[in-house]
Amino acid sequence: MQLLWFYVAIVLAISDEVHSRIVWDYVRDFYIILGGLISSALDSVMETWIVHEALEALFHFIFVSCVFFSFKVGFLAALIHFLLDVSHSIVIRHIPWLPHRALHFVIECLFFMAVFGL
Repeated sequence: MQLLWFYVAIVLAISDEVHSRIVWDYVRDFYIILGGLISSALDSVMETWIVHEALEALFHFIFVSCVFFSFKVGFLAALIHFLLDVSHSIVIRHIPWLPHRALHFVIECLFFMAVFGL
């Protein structure tokens, strides 16, 4: 239980990679069409982007909740990932894959350390 913060951060990183692989390798066409439908239903690109991030957070919530059998852990993982994606996308326009992954992992670890204690 003492390393729960670390395990959650690892599973969240795995969840992010699984999400990317599923979306871009298997359901890319559906995802693009869904994005077009969402975009046409909303008023701005910003709203479409927030909905995209929310759908990704929903995926992480389901994935992490299933791994840890805990809605609380799934919700916290989805929340921190959503906030981190939104904030670094606003502040840092483009970031390569490895620094992006490292940024997420470090901040998520710090967040879960604070929540679950050392």
